[in-house]
Amino acid sequence: MRAILAENVRVFRKENGLSQEELADRCELHRTYIGSVEREERNVSLSTLEVLSQALGISVAELLTPRAEHDPKDPH
Repeated sequence: MRAILAENVRVFRKENGLSQEELADRCELHRTYIGSVEREERNVSLSTLEVLSQALGISVAELLTPRAEHDPKDPH
């Protein structure tokens, strides 16, 4: 689950054009905390999942759902 969360936080953060520091500011967390989530070093509380999802404009479920593997041969 930490790996899924880490990837999703990183991907959605970048899709929103946010730096780790900007996301941390939106969540009222420290930048190093966001970095440690993205490096799979943190067990995140339910309340932090909610804050992260709100800051990224997605649901908690989206944060915890594995991303589809992309086949490099598939243009979609």
